Amino acid sequence: MIELALPWALAALPLPLLAWRWLPPAPERGGALRVPFFDRLAAQPPGGAAATRRGALVVALKALAWALLVLAAAQPQWAGPPREVATRGRDLMLALDLSGSMQTPDFEIGGRSVERFAAVREVARRFTLERRGDRVGLVLFGTRAFLQAPLTPDLATVAELLDESEVGLAGEQTAIGDGIGLAVKHLRERPDGRRVLVLLSDGASNAGVLDPKKAAELARDANVRIYAIGVGSEPRTLATLLGARVVGGASDLDEDALREIAAATGGSYFRADDTESLIRIYREIDELEPTEGATATVRPVHALFHWPLGGAVALAGLLGLASAGREAGSLAAARPHTSSRPEATA
Repeated sequence: MIELALPWALAALPLPLLAWRWLPPAPERGGALRVPFFDRLAAQPPGGAAATRRGALVVALKALAWALLVLAAAQPQWAGPPREVATRGRDLMLALDLSGSMQTPDFEIGGRSVERFAAVREVARRFTLERRGDRVGLVLFGTRAFLQAPLTPDLATVAELLDESEVGLAGEQTAIGDGIGLAVKHLRERPDGRRVLVLLSDGASNAGVLDPKKAAELARDANVRIYAIGVGSEPRTLATLLGARVVGGASDLDEDALREIAAATGGSYFRADDTESLIRIYREIDELEPTEGATATVRPVHALFHWPLGGAVALAGLLGLASAGREAGSLAAARPHTSSRPEATA
């Protein structure tokens, strides 16, 4: 619908009428312009009914131009339907392990054996898309840690970037401390009390420059709660074309270190040994850190003042051209005509 941002500006509409009624006419100034054929110009007969109609049309156009100008000053705008947007929520960073051991095919999705990271990626994607009202970011770590997605309310983009992540992208080793440190770096600038880090790994820290315990202390000092998830199933035997094969097992998983990291920051530690337990863990985290995004109603607004303003300018130009044309015609009609033929002499 169309609304006026400054409706009180319409009070200026009767100003020309009030000025004509109450202000004295401008004083006449003599001698400013001398026309040698003024008597002939003054003797021109009035235009009669045609001139009256033309004068009424000019007054109407001037009134319309003024009305459009006042309407532009009132700032008309088109306001769209109300929309709800989140105004606050949690700042949640996912830190996921991309080390080589995440390729172990000991998880299942739909009855099909898949790599650990494939299951982690699918469950984390669903978790991300359900955090409406929150800002979610993504840190990936292996031998090195890097920021894949900064904190953003655009959950679909984070999910897309998560889909593009592959094991080994950051190296084959596990730098848990660097992953925590990078996530804390981006969380510490956010409002206090809503900073959350979900850390997922299937091994022990064996790379990086930052010790995991020191990283946990940095997270605690920055008021970042860490929920640590240890990934890895119990060893099991699979029948393959090449014979029996033992897969799974989490012999490298340092559960004690992950427990200490979570406890130091007021968080919790979870163990995921299959896809169902991983889904359950993310649901528990949802319950521990529910979305708190308050919503506000906003309406998209598009300014329309340029349309009446353009109309007023166009009418003013048209009136100016018409006035100049009438004055030129009156002067041409009143100017004395001289003959160019020589006079005959006796």
